Amino acid sequence: MYSMVYITTSGGEESKKIARVLLEEKLVACANIISNMESIYWWEGKLEEDVESILLVKTRSELVDKVIDKVREIHSYQTPCALEIQIKKGSPDYLDWLDNSL
Repeated sequence: MYSMVYITTSGGEESKKIARVLLEEKLVACANIISNMESIYWWEGKLEEDVESILLVKTRSELVDKVIDKVREIHSYQTPCALEIQIKKGSPDYLDWLDNSL
């Protein structure tokens, strides 16, 4: 089984930093960064607006807990968003590549 982890960050540089750590530790096979997402959310009882980046990482489902733990360890946010999205199907060649990269 495979998963993608959706992570929000303070910006592109933090996304790159987290992606590199996860890749170097072989916790993920691939990372994609989507810059300049506008976010509106509740924080400590107040409505906040911010510009963030999205970091999408692909891995085996068995590694998701380690991915989330590492993100919590190195992320700048007090309460980082790191959510698992399970991959039910995919290109067999891509999934083989993912396996071989971890």
